[in-house]
Amino acid sequence: MELWDVYDVNRIRTGKKIRRGMDKLTPGEYHLVVIVLVFSTDGRLLIQKRTDNKSSWPGMWDISVGGAVVAGEDSAMGAERELFEEVGIRHSFKGVRPHFSFAHKLGYADTYIITKDVVPEELKLQPTEVAEVRYATLDEILSMISEGSFIPYYESLIRLMFDMRFGYGSHRTD
Repeated sequence: MELWDVYDVNRIRTGKKIRRGMDKLTPGEYHLVVIVLVFSTDGRLLIQKRTDNKSSWPGMWDISVGGAVVAGEDSAMGAERELFEEVGIRHSFKGVRPHFSFAHKLGYADTYIITKDVVPEELKLQPTEVAEVRYATLDEILSMISEGSFIPYYESLIRLMFDMRFGYGSHRTD
């Protein structure tokens, strides 16, 4: 059973915990998720196809890695765990800030970006969550969203993800 810390509107832990899939958040309660984007040095994004048994977006393509932060973890710890659990990549996020965060319906999403050339066929995928992985360009992902095979993220968010791979902040410094 997975436990989540509950946060308030100011993103402060309340001390309350809920059981994933069993307890509901009440109005004013939120939880934390993490996203890890894995870019290759040539600028392609590692994407994953969700298994057909997933409760949300089964069988659809998605960004590299995402998942809930469990009780007692901070954002960086959750990012490190999720990246290893879902695709078998070890990467330390200790002392690393998210590249950006946004609010979603049930909480907060911290997004981390790494550049790492991996061989998709050599990754150890979590069989209950990830059916396959591959690299894709921005244009390929936008096309997949249009055709309905990729989770229907806002195209502007996907573009932002690709833009943010150059570093922190709201503008490029290179």
